[in-house]
Amino acid sequence: MDDDLDDMDRDTLIGEVKKLRAGIRAHRDTTGHDLCWHHPDLWGLLPEKIEPAIAVPPWPKFIRGCIRYRQSLDEQAPDAAVHDKEFNG
Repeated sequence: MDDDLDDMDRDTLIGEVKKLRAGIRAHRDTTGHDLCWHHPDLWGLLPEKIEPAIAVPPWPKFIRGCIRYRQSLDEQAPDAAVHDKEFNG
């Protein structure tokens, strides 16, 4: 799957690492309501250009997952700043 890396010279590999790090940082630095969205820009950093085959849970299960995700943020980042704004997407 990653055979393309075998043919890259050092400078090309460094460029690839920098591109991937920038993508990871952009994902890491997501905050507020943007935490709830999937991130196709991050997936787009991969060399294989495929349309992800996502499956979406039914609403009640989806909302329970959102609630559990928010609870996990309370556990993992209890001192995080509060982003008290409505979503206007």
